Amino acid sequence: MKREDNLTMGSISRRDFLKRSMGAGLAGGVILTGMDKVALASTGEPVGTFIDLTKCDGCPGKDTPACVAACRTTNQHKFPEPAADDIANYWPQKKHEDWTDKKGLTSRLTPYNWTFVQKVEVEHEGTAHEVSVPRRCMHCDNPPCVKVCPFSAQEKRPEGPVVIDDELCFGGAKCRDVCPWGIPARQAGVGLYLKLAPQLAGGGVMYKCDLCYDRLEQGKLPACIEACPNAAMQIGGQAQMLEAARARAAEIGGYVYGEKENGGTSTFYVSPVPFEKVHKALMEQKQGQENPQAPSFPGMPVNAENFLESANGLAISLLVAPVAGIVGAGAAAYRTMKGQGEDGAPPASGGDPERVPEREGNDE
Repeated sequence: MKREDNLTMGSISRRDFLKRSMGAGLAGGVILTGMDKVALASTGEPVGTFIDLTKCDGCPGKDTPACVAACRTTNQHKFPEPAADDIANYWPQKKHEDWTDKKGLTSRLTPYNWTFVQKVEVEHEGTAHEVSVPRRCMHCDNPPCVKVCPFSAQEKRPEGPVVIDDELCFGGAKCRDVCPWGIPARQAGVGLYLKLAPQLAGGGVMYKCDLCYDRLEQGKLPACIEACPNAAMQIGGQAQMLEAARARAAEIGGYVYGEKENGGTSTFYVSPVPFEKVHKALMEQKQGQENPQAPSFPGMPVNAENFLESANGLAISLLVAPVAGIVGAGAAAYRTMKGQGEDGAPPASGGDPERVPEREGNDE
């Protein structure tokens, strides 16, 4: 046992360890059945965002759109830093995803670029429209990515954002497989698997927008919204944002995206042209790329179904639940012994001092 980990059982009783593990295991099993809907926060409504595509112009004249630049600057401390020797193929496959030589890429989603702006030209009712679409995680109401992760690495927070715990993620990419937009991006050579079985398991860590969750906790706006020069993005209560999107769509005779897709999301787009046409233009654009099969260039499929509502999705989520519950239990106990709360934060002061452990001080 390494001293720096300070995992002393003296800081937590065996009874508490078992109680926490069992409790977390049961909770994990219930949450991951795929049969429930994410509950609203007990203290208030989850947040939602509204993106008005009539106001987004992609920041012409700038090398990088303002929202993208702000996101990269704000979240760079969360970006992966793999050692070259740790980047290897995914056993038993002979491939891996490594974006370290494309850290500056801003034309798609990557582990180093959590939002980007797609630009397409769409004809509608005899008029050509240039449409700029900021893309990132949709932060779904009932996210299949959360339910199929066998390691409980993804969580739908009561406040609304869907976040990935990079300390638990093994980079299996199941979350990307079940996402209608293929949002999460994978980086090899980082993550928990390197400490457990680097030659036999794991593929790295998945990364995506977390809606600047740490900033939300501080009462700040997500970086992208704060930086937008055209006020094309808004954030507020989810119901309020949906109402604003519907009102704007009615005002311009436009269309709403994100209300029904994947069973409902907390991100609402409004466009003056049908999203079926936007999706078609995006897919044509993707097919014209050097590698059309490369991940992380999402379309906008209308009425995309939620994987969990299919027979296969329900079966898989039921199979995953026990595993996820056990892993989540272990994670909760591990963090408790490290001196962190179950959400990864240091424990609040004022508790029993005897229970608080000591702490030393791509491919495109």
